[in-house]
Amino acid sequence: MNLDHLVLHPVAGFYLGACAAKIKKNGNTDLVVVELCEGAVTAATFTQNAFCAAPVTLAKENLTASQPRALIINAGNANAGTGEQGMLDAKQTCEWVAKELGCDANQVLPFSTGVIGQNLPMEKLQQGIPAAIANLSVTAWADACKGIMTTDLVPKTVSKVIEIDGNAVTITGMAKGSGMIHPNMATMLGFVATDAKINQACLQQCLSDAVNLSFNRITVDGDTSTNDACTLTATQQADMPEINSVDSSAYKAFATEINQVMTELAQMIVRDGEGATKFVSVIVEGGKSSQECIQVAHAVALSPLVKTALFASDPNWGRILAAVGRSGIEALDVNILKIYLGDVCIVENGGRALTYTEEAGQAVMNQTDIDIRIQLNRGECSETVWTTDFSYDYVKINAEYRS
Repeated sequence: MNLDHLVLHPVAGFYLGACAAKIKKNGNTDLVVVELCEGAVTAATFTQNAFCAAPVTLAKENLTASQPRALIINAGNANAGTGEQGMLDAKQTCEWVAKELGCDANQVLPFSTGVIGQNLPMEKLQQGIPAAIANLSVTAWADACKGIMTTDLVPKTVSKVIEIDGNAVTITGMAKGSGMIHPNMATMLGFVATDAKINQACLQQCLSDAVNLSFNRITVDGDTSTNDACTLTATQQADMPEINSVDSSAYKAFATEINQVMTELAQMIVRDGEGATKFVSVIVEGGKSSQECIQVAHAVALSPLVKTALFASDPNWGRILAAVGRSGIEALDVNILKIYLGDVCIVENGGRALTYTEEAGQAVMNQTDIDIRIQLNRGECSETVWTTDFSYDYVKINAEYRS
């Protein structure tokens, strides 16, 4: 799938530069520097993994200390599980970027992705940073997106120009992720920029809500990364009044568009899941709470037996039934719930639906995009989680990840 033809609208005040610093063994682009204009504000979310990478820890600290003026992202090395040296290396990286751009080191947010447990190749970073900065441009989204990829097969970008109260606003974003996908805040790495005028509090609320409805609803393999991070930067360059209230119509219009951008990026990650051949929506309806619905959806989406059946296009509906049953929902009445493959009812009244036929189930499982819909019939809440199958290639890609 070639996405190079997509229009990526530049965001005024958001400059990207990429280069091949030879951190990756294949020599592909692997280092990105972003410079933010004076007055830009940035919101962020980070992994909840207790073994969070050094750049995550430092980015959190720097975001609290000062409004960022730059981002640096390297692929090929996660700088995670590297102890004190990893933090020293992350700080040194920020100092090199700051020196080149004329800002303070605590105004630089570092991000890394790649192999865990290996120290950053500092000489390569030191040489690559000036090269990436030399390429800074508001139009360099395509190169930057390729520069943050690891096992991704395709770059993931979304870009649009919208209207808010009659004023044009640009939103462009990129993400990377293919394996180790089960976010607990965001995606593996995601960076979205807009020229909208919006204050920090509103921007952070918008991002937090958006990742909860998008990146926190995807899973490929159930592994939450040490390096998950997502940023949303507003450069304040659009000709519009400032959005300063979450109750305003302008905020609601802006938040709707950000939610859509984040959802598109999140779904691209699922579609590019390592070895994925199916895109699966697990839809849980009629729950007592959103958390209950997500709990059931994750039980199905994370089941290796369900996922391998999906890969085989095998309508082995008993695996779905079993996953729902072990989801841990208190006082679940299996006699009133229903389970569907697409529009085919497979389970009702505690067993196989009387109308179900193997041929109908097979027809759904042969599709590339599949809906698994579970009606709990015990409340008013509903949630959707997006996932993939497990293929031979998933095992091969991850078995050979460091080779």
